[in-house]
Amino acid sequence: MTEQSQTVNHKRRVSEKREKRPMSGWKKELWDWTKALGISLIVVLLLRAYVFQLTTVKNISMQPTLYEGEWLFVNKISYQFTSPNHQDVIILEDPDGVPDHKDFLVKRIVGVPGDTIEIRNHQLYVNGTLTIEPYTEVNIEDSDFGPVTVTQGHYFVMGDNRHLNGSRDSRAFHEISADSIQGRAELILWPISRWAKL
Repeated sequence: MTEQSQTVNHKRRVSEKREKRPMSGWKKELWDWTKALGISLIVVLLLRAYVFQLTTVKNISMQPTLYEGEWLFVNKISYQFTSPNHQDVIILEDPDGVPDHKDFLVKRIVGVPGDTIEIRNHQLYVNGTLTIEPYTEVNIEDSDFGPVTVTQGHYFVMGDNRHLNGSRDSRAFHEISADSIQGRAELILWPISRWAKL
């Protein structure tokens, strides 16, 4: 073996040793933190996409239950295992929203598939029975409505604000499809003074 080839082989071995040398303390720690943060970010994004989300109340249609600016914890997975039920507070896609730009509403389910909904004499009737609504503060000030029967795979929703024109809901855009429901609002998270289970 020539002297030149020995020199080349020696340089190659030295280079390989340098490449295999473990990272120094601070570099290893930085790498470990980067990996942990990356994994955490992926987990949070997956949870947000499929399990939960935080949303902000943007109007007055759910007063006195919810006020503008409050933060809600929304369970996005609950309806994979159960069906929406009476009095659930839900997040839904705005049926009157602009295509390619999703807007969301917060409403309360007052009618499930098969229910007959009627507003008569400023009161809500479900299947002919007067519904007591402890979450409202006044009788319904808008006009009488219905009766209408909720079709399969659909729900009738209203806002808790029963003042005149206080809520745009199923009385205006009719029943909503189950597919438009994004999840069930379960908690008021902020402000802390308003923390409550819905």
